[in-house]
Amino acid sequence: MNDFAAIDFETANGQRSSICSVGLVVVRNREITIRHYRLVRPYPNYYNYWNTQVHGLSFQDTAHAAPFPEVWREIIPLIEGLPLVAHNRPFDEGCLKAAFQAYGMEYPGYPFHCTLRASRLAFGRDLPNHQLQTVALRCGYDLTQHHHALADAEACARIALKIL
Repeated sequence: MNDFAAIDFETANGQRSSICSVGLVVVRNREITIRHYRLVRPYPNYYNYWNTQVHGLSFQDTAHAAPFPEVWREIIPLIEGLPLVAHNRPFDEGCLKAAFQAYGMEYPGYPFHCTLRASRLAFGRDLPNHQLQTVALRCGYDLTQHHHALADAEACARIALKIL
């Protein structure tokens, strides 16, 4: 795959619509051309303890952030015509669909690919697990800021460049 956009969402609570940050890495002609990161005011707007423990974001971090529709309007021109790629597609695609639904936006049916699934096919039992940081390292990328949406999106892009 030569052209795509790797995307990663972090959520504030157990609701998939509660996107609190988004990381996007655009690849064109097999080169990373754009790295985009935004904090998002989640919907519903509360944080649970466990989510904050995972990514380190809290209510104070996103209290003045733009809501999802405003952030997504910035992203639309960056991903136009590109398939999306995520590690564990059901989660990230589910977040995207849930946010669209929560805000009454029409979901355009983005094509999505999954590096987690691709990793299972490509590496099988050669890896102890197929978590993002494990697969990224196998593909030559050291993910040091796991659960930061931009770092995770870049790891996903690096994986996709190797195995998709």
